Amino acid sequence: MKIALLSRKASLYSTRRLREAAEERGHVVKIVDYLRCYMDITANRPKVMYQAEPLDDFEAVIPRIASTWTFYGTAVVRQFEMMNVFTTNDSLAISRSRDKLRCMQLLARKGIGLPVTGFAHATKDIDGLLNIVGGAPVVIKLLEGTQGIGVILAETRKAAEAVIEAFRGLDANILVQEYIKEAGGSDIRCFVVGDRVVAAMKRQAKPGEFRSNIHRGGSAEKIKLTPEERSTAVRTAKALSLNVAGVDILRSNHGPVVMEANSSPGLEGIEQATGVNVASKIIEFIEKNAEKGVKKIRSKG
Repeated sequence: MKIALLSRKASLYSTRRLREAAEERGHVVKIVDYLRCYMDITANRPKVMYQAEPLDDFEAVIPRIASTWTFYGTAVVRQFEMMNVFTTNDSLAISRSRDKLRCMQLLARKGIGLPVTGFAHATKDIDGLLNIVGGAPVVIKLLEGTQGIGVILAETRKAAEAVIEAFRGLDANILVQEYIKEAGGSDIRCFVVGDRVVAAMKRQAKPGEFRSNIHRGGSAEKIKLTPEERSTAVRTAKALSLNVAGVDILRSNHGPVVMEANSSPGLEGIEQATGVNVASKIIEFIEKNAEKGVKKIRSKG
C-alpha cells in the first residue's frame, strides 16, 4: 500500500515512527509537507499537487496537521477525500476537535462527562458566567490554545474577573471551567485507534504547576483504565468521528470528565510511558479499512 503522511517535518518523532511502522509492514510511505501542496479544484477530476507532481496514486493518508495550520491542512485533507482516498481522520473530524467550544457542545449532546463549562462574549456577564461553574477557583482557556498554552488557573474571583476582562479586551474567545481539584494536577491520556483504547498513560504536573502537559515538564507513567474511563474515551472519539484520537480525561468526584480530544496526538510520550507500539496500531487500522474501501460514517454536528 502507498501511504501519504502529511507532516511539516520528517524528523518529528511521531512522523518518523509512523513511517518506520508502515515500512516494517511492507508499505511505501511518502512524507508530504501539506503547506507546500496546491490543489486543482475541478469538477470530476480533483487533484493535489506537490513539487509539480500530482499525488494521485495513494491509497491512504495519515494527516498530522498542526493546530496553527488547521484551515489549510484540512483543505488538503478534504481534497484527498474528494479523490476517494482513505484518511485516518477526515477533515470535518479534525475541524471539530480543534474547535474547543464545538467539541464540548458535541460531547455534551452525547451525554459524555465534562467539567462544568461556561462561554460568554460580553464582560458585563462575568458574574453570571462564574456562577455557572460554581465560582473560583476556575480554569480559563483560550479556544485557540494548545499544549497548555492559554490555560490559566484563577484561584480567586477577583483574579478570574481580571483574566476574563483582559482576554475579552483582546477580543479572544474563552471557555471558563470548574477546577477539578481532586485530580491533583494529573490527567489521563487515552490513545484511541478505531473503536478501542490501545494505550493509556497518567500525566502528572510538575510541582507548583497544574497543567500536566509533558511539553510543560509533566511526567508520565502507564496506567490501567477503569471500564468507565475506557468507554468515555471511545465514545468521545466516536462522537467527533475521530478514528485516531488522544482523549484527555480527569478523574473527578463525579466520574471521568473529558478535557480535550486531540486529532493529531503525539506518539513519543505514550509509547515511551507504556511500551506500546502505537504507530503500528495505526498502520494496522489503515490495513483493515483502506484496503476494504471502508468509508467512515460522519456524525451530525
